[in-house]
Amino acid sequence: MKIYFTLNGRNVDIDAVPTDRLIDVLRDQLQLKGVKEGCGEGECGACTVLLDGDPVNACLMLAGQVHGKDLLTVEGLTTDGALHPVQAAFAETGAVQCGFCTPGFIMSTVALLQRIPTPTDEQIIHALAGHVCRCTGYRKILDAVRRATELLAQEVPLN
Repeated sequence: MKIYFTLNGRNVDIDAVPTDRLIDVLRDQLQLKGVKEGCGEGECGACTVLLDGDPVNACLMLAGQVHGKDLLTVEGLTTDGALHPVQAAFAETGAVQCGFCTPGFIMSTVALLQRIPTPTDEQIIHALAGHVCRCTGYRKILDAVRRATELLAQEVPLN
């Protein structure tokens, strides 16, 4: 079946079985390796992507569920090779160690900061509750989200 959707700002159409998992289509068919499979059960958050602006687990989504929708992966955050402020904040604060969970954390952070530009620590913790990191101890991830709010506040808005 043909599935049409917007992927990282570009219109795409793919041939896929509607019941194929979205993570498999993204990684295997579209070669988007930033989407990681940790648990395959929606428990770790490593496969988080934004579907119409909301964070979802790609391991729990079916390919047919993205038909006609807007999908954003971590690869779609860079502009002309420049890191998105959230990506830059994670790198700057050392919130990346092994890096496996990082794309999921970044995508949920982007969604959070689009809704709440200056979240409280409690709001950050709530937004990232579906993510597991075995390396950082989470303190640096909180620091990264706080730093991302600063970097985003410095950006010149586009008309």
